[in-house]
This record gives sequence, structure tokens and C-alpha cells, in this order.
Amino acid sequence: MVVPPPRDGLAGGRLGVEPLTYPVVKAIAGRLGVTLVPLATDEAGLRPGSLAAAHRHTPLAAVYLQPTLHNPLAVTMPLWRRYELAATLRDLGLYAIEDTIWAFLHEGDEPPLAALAPEHTILLDSLSKRLAPGLTLGFAVTPPSRTAPVAAALRSGAWTAAGFALDAATRWMADGTVTAIERAKRLDAAARQEVAGRHLAGFTVLADPHSYYCWWELPEPWRAETFVAAAARQGIAVTPAASFAVGTRSTPAAVRVGLASPPVEILSRALETLARLARGTPEDAAAD
Repeated sequence: MVVPPPRDGLAGGRLGVEPLTYPVVKAIAGRLGVTLVPLATDEAGLRPGSLAAAHRHTPLAAVYLQPTLHNPLAVTMPLWRRYELAATLRDLGLYAIEDTIWAFLHEGDEPPLAALAPEHTILLDSLSKRLAPGLTLGFAVTPPSRTAPVAAALRSGAWTAAGFALDAATRWMADGTVTAIERAKRLDAAARQEVAGRHLAGFTVLADPHSYYCWWELPEPWRAETFVAAAARQGIAVTPAASFAVGTRSTPAAVRVGLASPPVEILSRALETLARLARGTPEDAAAD
């Protein structure tokens, strides 16, 4: 994934982000010398007032966000908030970089932000989640004024699709294969969410019925890093909140649980083990 320069380039600039964001964006920002500015959110997603206040305090180059199936929180921004945010982008003359990589799993009819503020939004998508990780074909839909800078950024980073990936993806999009796989993955994700809901009942978990991950706010006295270590001793990998957190504030005692990879039977056993760990204490886990 590449974060293109929306205006005069992001390098050395300031990029607004949600306080929990996609870790790859953090890595790219570090390489480019970009300062990530965490913006306030609520249950509806990014708050337009926070974006406006941050930009007016010290101008932002752009804002990166995931309005649909936010990773890691699985939150989807409602339509009314999308309209508010689109109006704010127009008022500020600011560009948004909209990540829709996971949006295909969502069954709602909310339009992308790019449909509401097309002149201020660069939309990013990919077939890697829809079809296979090795199918390295991504898309950037840009306002006409941003097409040349985005294309230059892609070329300078050597971000290009291999010929096989381009030919295969074009054929599969045209013959309905992509649509069929999307439908199958939504059903698969729903089945896995049902398993997660059963094993993690009673805990505070944020999830979408059709997402491949959930956000688990751990009970006391667990801290995220301690829980990750205890899970690892059981052969289970979960991701601590610190991997997603932006800024210097303390990170929540929470983990992201990925549901996509293991067979459902193994996933069920892993979630059962994680729930057992969470009901105990770090001392209990260390004694296992």
C-alpha cells in the first residue's frame, strides 16, 4: 500500500489519522518523515470537528482514514457522519486518503467518501484481500488534479502490478469471479464471527458481523503486551493495541484478534484458549 502525496508531497508534512490506524501507514510515515497527527473519534468514526481544529492549528497535508470496517476497530462510519466529513473537507480545502481495502465485506449501502467529496478524496482499494494476498493489484481513484502526482508517487516507489496479476484480475472481474468470491468471503467471515461471539461472550468486543477481525478490550488486570505474551506461549498470535496506536498517550489494554487464517476448528480452539486466559490472571497464565 502507498500513501500518495495529495498536495505538494507528504514528506516532512503532517498527516491526520485516527488514533488507532493501519500499522503500515505508521511505517510509511516513518520512512517519509511524515508526522502522524491523531484525531479524535467517537462511535461514528472520525470527528470532523477534530479534523478542522487540527488543520487550523497547524495545517495538515491530508487525512488518512478507513470509513468502512475500520482496521482494527471494525467500525463503519454512518452516512450522516460521511456527509459531515465531506463538507468539512470542502470547507478546509483538504484531501482525504480513503482506504477501502476491507470494505467489500460490509453489507451496508453507505457510499464511499469519494462519492460524496470526489474533488477532495483519493480512494485506495486492492484485490489482495478479496482474492489472494499474492495478487498484488491495487487501485487509486483520484480527483483529476491529483492524478499526475499520485502516478508519480507510485512510479517512484516501484508500485506496479505484475502482468499476470493484471491479466488475471481483469478477467476475474469481468467474468463474475471476484463477485462470487466476495460473497463467499462474507459468508465465511460471518461464520467466524459467530464462533468468536460464542467464545468471547461476556467480554467487551468490538466487531462487525462480516469482518475478519475483532477488537477485544481486555479485562483487568491484563495489559495488552502481557496478554500477547501469554497467548504466544499457547502458540496463538494476537496483535497488541500499541501496533495500531498513534501519539504518546497510553494505549488501551486491548488486542486485535484476526479470524481469517486458521481452519474454523482450530480458530474455535484458539478462541477457547484465549477466553480461558482472559478469565484468569497473568500469574495464572505464567504458571501454566
